Amino acid sequence: SCQKKETPQITTVEHTEIIELLTPDEFAEHIKNQDVQLIDVRMKSEFDQGHIEGAKNFHIYGKEFQDSILTLDKEQPVYLYCKAGARSEEASLELKKAGFKKVYDLKGGFSSFQSQ
Repeated sequence: SCQKKETPQITTVEHTEIIELLTPDEFAEHIKNQDVQLIDVRMKSEFDQGHIEGAKNFHIYGKEFQDSILTLDKEQPVYLYCKAGARSEEASLELKKAGFKKVYDLKGGFSSFQSQ
């Protein structure tokens, strides 16, 4: 027939549905005056040199990372950051795989947050 067939849309970037990249200003606004799940995915030594107040340290490449994220509430938003953004992006995808509903990632990481 000449009618156009409906083809299902395939989304190649599925994680955009639950992972949102926030600018440092947006990230600061989201976490301000709120009891949020704020996670620093850098190494402990980096975390100890400075971090965003209220953050927990779950090192993305640490053997405890998977167990640590299971202590979080999957129904509540999670805010992630690392030094520059690569590790937190990787952590975001891990949280998505684990069934988290909403994940926010700090664009440019802690380095960009400090300079605001």
